[in-house]
Amino acid sequence: RLSGGRLGWAAFDMPVLELTTTGRRSGQPRSVMLTSPHSDGDRIVIVASKGGEDTHPAWLLNLRENPQVTVSMKGAPGVAMIARVASPEERERLWLVVVDKQARYAGYQERTDREIPLVLLEP
Repeated sequence: RLSGGRLGWAAFDMPVLELTTTGRRSGQPRSVMLTSPHSDGDRIVIVASKGGEDTHPAWLLNLRENPQVTVSMKGAPGVAMIARVASPEERERLWLVVVDKQARYAGYQERTDREIPLVLLEP
């Protein structure tokens, strides 16, 4: 596991998950700990904010190449999921929910000219 169980499973009042993608160049598993500001049934929303930087996070580039990912929450065994970037209509609706739950994302969006993607993780 990425943290060896040393990290908690919540940050900024949001659940934390471990997302494992396949490296787009290396083909090797790549894991990152991310917060999830919203879930809807079996669908989980994550934000490719990179703290408001002008470039996308590597995990987003990886899942665009290969949308088959593994998601682990609370130290449970990983679950295979499919990742996709939210459509413009989905993003418009979900962005309001995300920012309502965690206003820091609005600040990240203000820092960058890129539109911060929302990623949907689905079974």
